Amino acid sequence: MDLDNLKPIVALCKRRGFIYPGSEIYGGFANTYSYGPYGAELKKNIKDLWWKNFVRQREDMVGIDGPILLHPLTWKASGHIESFNDALVDCKACKSRFRIDHLLEEGLKKNVEGLSLQELTDLLNNSKINCPRCGKKDFTEARHFNLMFQTQMSKTSEKGSDVAYLRPETAQAIFLDFKNIVDTMRVKIPFGIAQIGKAFRNEITPGNFIFRVIEFEQMEIEYFIQEAAWQTSFESWLQDMHKWCHLIGLNPNKLKEKEHPQEKLSHYSKRTVDIMYEFPFGLNELYGIAYRTDFDLNQHNKYADIKQEYIDRTTNQKYIPHVIEPTFGVDRTILALLCDAYDVETLENNETRTVLHFASNIAPVKAAIFPLMNKEDLSSKAREIFRMLNTHFNCEYDDGGAIGRRYRRQDELGTPYCLTIDYQTLEDNTVTIRDRDSMKQERIPISNLLSCLKEKLNCD
Repeated sequence: MDLDNLKPIVALCKRRGFIYPGSEIYGGFANTYSYGPYGAELKKNIKDLWWKNFVRQREDMVGIDGPILLHPLTWKASGHIESFNDALVDCKACKSRFRIDHLLEEGLKKNVEGLSLQELTDLLNNSKINCPRCGKKDFTEARHFNLMFQTQMSKTSEKGSDVAYLRPETAQAIFLDFKNIVDTMRVKIPFGIAQIGKAFRNEITPGNFIFRVIEFEQMEIEYFIQEAAWQTSFESWLQDMHKWCHLIGLNPNKLKEKEHPQEKLSHYSKRTVDIMYEFPFGLNELYGIAYRTDFDLNQHNKYADIKQEYIDRTTNQKYIPHVIEPTFGVDRTILALLCDAYDVETLENNETRTVLHFASNIAPVKAAIFPLMNKEDLSSKAREIFRMLNTHFNCEYDDGGAIGRRYRRQDELGTPYCLTIDYQTLEDNTVTIRDRDSMKQERIPISNLLSCLKEKLNCD
């Protein structure tokens, strides 16, 4: 598989209203995208299902919606100001920018973790590595590049400055409200705090469609535990992440686990495992789980005025909890699902159809309703059925063009079922229901239609 396999998926996303290039009327704005009507539905379905699965159906979880702008001391305490850097070089000839560790590791096939900027520069200059864009060898010296976006605040405080940052992760918003949750929600260790929200990273080399973008959305959990329980909790959450992959219909044969070696762990992590997915451009990180120890709460305990201790009401023991962090990228989830679901099938008559085999629980449109012809009596009945179903799940009404063409449109959207209202419907109150994947059709009484679709779609 290579990047050419991604092109038809990108084209379908634009053509069918899933994902548009950002600011396209001005020629685009690099690595930004808008989710169109169907993409927005797909995204919402994923987030709603995640929230239901990991928050509402668990007694040990609560959710928050924290701010994007946090006090500047947050990022000093967390280590982001000092440590959240990549080393970059520019090609003087074509002005392209690269992460120098990526250039060296791909060109030399060896790990360069831990080398200083000067060592990285010397290694690049003494190698045979040329610019991947223009082929010349004329690089600047390596320098650090902080990945956080800065913004200016009109208000200042004694402890801060007028510089603020767009959050590069959602985790810190959770840690800042840990004490509030403990004081107001009657939670007991172990418990978790979940959040879905935007994060921003000024990536040096974003790309591969929505895989790595500068503005993205995370579904993240901080699960607070006693230190002795970390290994059991880690393994339990890792299994729950795999169950989530199954729930949304990802192909298990394209998923692999990758354990981070000790020398490549983040400064806050004692163990990190990535769930990798075989994208068209190669095996890359989809989700991650980290054991953050008590690093974050300890840091905020040092910098903040409010102590971050947890008091066990049974034993009166005071301690700072440790944390397991499962992280799910919304945009990468959508890209993996698109890659997994996309298919071009050759039919018996040698025609082809493009279809997205979405799991029904995340499909943007659950059912499409077609009057066989655009006649008043058929349209009136079709509208009546549409209104009945659309109060329970997202449906689409389509009366444009031949029935076969309408089927193909819905196949490209990943719609699991299409309902056709014809003149037999007016006689016996039955409709034809057509399955997206098998393309088989059957007639169902309208009186049984809602219960039948709920069962087929696995809807409440």
